[in-house]
Amino acid sequence: MLKSDTTKLKSYSSDHSTSPPIIHMPRAFNAAHDLLERNILAGRSKKIAYIDDAGRYTYEELIARANQSGNAFLKLGLNIEDRIMIVHSDTVDFPAVFLGAIKVGVVPIAVNTLLTPDDYEFMLEDSRAKALIVTSSLMEKLDRAGAKAKYLQHIIVSGDELSGYHNLQRLQSLASDECDPAVTSCDDSCFWLYSSGSTGAPKGTIHVHSSLAHTAELYAKPVLGIKETDVVFSAAKLFFAYGLGNGLTFPLSVGATTVLMAERPTPDSVFKRLKEHQPTIFYGVPTLFGAMLASDHLPNRSEVSIRVATSAGEALPAEIGKRWTSHFGSEILDGIGSAEMLHIFLSNRPGDCQYGSTGKPVPGYEIRLVDENGQDVPTGELGELQIKGPSAANLYWNQRQKSRETFCGEWTRAGDKYSVDAQGFYTYGGRSDDMLKVSGLYVSPFEVEGVLVSHAAVLEAAVVGDEDEDKLIKPRAYVVLVDSSQASSELVEDLKEYVKSKLAPFKYPRWIEFVDELPKTATGKIQRFKLRQRT
Repeated sequence: MLKSDTTKLKSYSSDHSTSPPIIHMPRAFNAAHDLLERNILAGRSKKIAYIDDAGRYTYEELIARANQSGNAFLKLGLNIEDRIMIVHSDTVDFPAVFLGAIKVGVVPIAVNTLLTPDDYEFMLEDSRAKALIVTSSLMEKLDRAGAKAKYLQHIIVSGDELSGYHNLQRLQSLASDECDPAVTSCDDSCFWLYSSGSTGAPKGTIHVHSSLAHTAELYAKPVLGIKETDVVFSAAKLFFAYGLGNGLTFPLSVGATTVLMAERPTPDSVFKRLKEHQPTIFYGVPTLFGAMLASDHLPNRSEVSIRVATSAGEALPAEIGKRWTSHFGSEILDGIGSAEMLHIFLSNRPGDCQYGSTGKPVPGYEIRLVDENGQDVPTGELGELQIKGPSAANLYWNQRQKSRETFCGEWTRAGDKYSVDAQGFYTYGGRSDDMLKVSGLYVSPFEVEGVLVSHAAVLEAAVVGDEDEDKLIKPRAYVVLVDSSQASSELVEDLKEYVKSKLAPFKYPRWIEFVDELPKTATGKIQRFKLRQRT
């Protein structure tokens, strides 16, 4: 039995009798120590914390692995505030390494596993990471990047033993399963995330120790309603800000059980976990929800146990939400978060869900919509979304100008356009740099896309601006069909008329091009700048 650590570190407390809850954050605070310790103190040592493709692991086993990982890093000579990069598939060793690093004061950088060698080379150089933890199946992409990284001292391979590299599992087996936590501050750098790069090069986003607790207490418990009895499954991977909360912070904060999946989230791979493990909370993204609903293998309502689903990354088309609820009976709580704010700050809620909107501000966060002059816009008009809340990142690493542009005092600029109605529901209007001005009037690409995907033949759509013969900007649509064999000039005209019947005539796409897939970031955001390059 692992003994509880006794240090001068304190746990935070929260009072949920008010909205927003009152959170008391101590100065001496270590996020990993707190997340792990509270489950031991609550008597959950023998409860299943994680289920991955290889097995099941109790909270006691998770803590042992985290402690062994932290001790292994110390043995390698890593010190407090040193950075390590994690390029790891979703297995139990991801949270073990991530939490183990934080516990001893080392700063983990969770990185997308789907990037190119050039991306990894850039991030290793940019972050000056001293160690790299990588899943063995990904080593081919990391080998070159690791060899070129002049600050990198250790490459640790998880899984297969590879000659010339440390092996994670061997390092863990040689390390003690008891570990004293570093006495960190609630404002110390805790971990990094790299922004997804929907509008340019990724930026290292630095979060502090208190941020994880704030997302759990402000969103996961009062909005999502997560409980110890829940089984959660996130199609979004742990290296995303969204996935990190879904599969690590939130379940550990209440002692729930988490299902992890190493493979790519396809409809079939997701259906398998939904039926086999019966998760009660499912976290997805709009593209996946659409593909699941279009699949011939869609399970019946009686075959799954989903009480609530969430969506983020891109605004959820209303039609997809309605079809999901009609089929499964549960709601999809569409929301918006970001790497900069760590998780969702604007969300629909159970029983207060309006499809086609992104919901209302999460209590504890303030939202404002402003015009080009920084003035609040009237109800119903589009404005730039800005957020104030306790989970905002400190800054972008080594990007002073970008930091100043995004983090403006207490307010964080999201880069999204939104409107709010009289009932307080916020509706997405596209990225600030994606708005089209057609015939002197603003057109939201997302509004047109939402109508297109409501057509029975359309699976996905993206709209950008293009010049007509008079050099005037008009909407151009790129469309992925449910059945590609349906592509025809007749369908093009049908889709144009369909949009005209739903929206003001000037908003319809003048050109429609059928494509096999849309360019996206790893978080599922459509990269419209790549589509604009094609026009």
